[in-house]
Amino acid sequence: MSLAYGKNRTAQLPPNVNRILLVKNLPFKITAEEMFDLFGKYGAIRQIRMGTEPTTKGTAFVVYEDIYDAKEACDHLQGFNVMGRYLIVLYYQTNHRSKKTDLAKEEERIAQLRQRYKEMNPDGDDDLS
Repeated sequence: MSLAYGKNRTAQLPPNVNRILLVKNLPFKITAEEMFDLFGKYGAIRQIRMGTEPTTKGTAFVVYEDIYDAKEACDHLQGFNVMGRYLIVLYYQTNHRSKKTDLAKEEERIAQLRQRYKEMNPDGDDDLS
């Protein structure tokens, strides 16, 4: 547990703060052990998931047991130099997935509107496609 938040555990955190950190710009050669050493200084870690695919290399998810430890790590490791690379540490935002589902709903709504328009305008002289 971090000392900075140990005294004030009831302090209200911003809404974007959570236990999951998204870490970008990691050196490709960093090991899982080095990740645990680096991020473990700020609190107990539940899980670290490192990207292995060509499109995800250099990124990782770090899941802390406690939200205050995650905040401490994010505050201290943002811009930290590891093997000549400056880390980008962000809070993982789960609402990005919901935006994709909203897009599918919006496309369905547009298709229904087009169908209604075609029914109202059977001549077809004003095509929306």
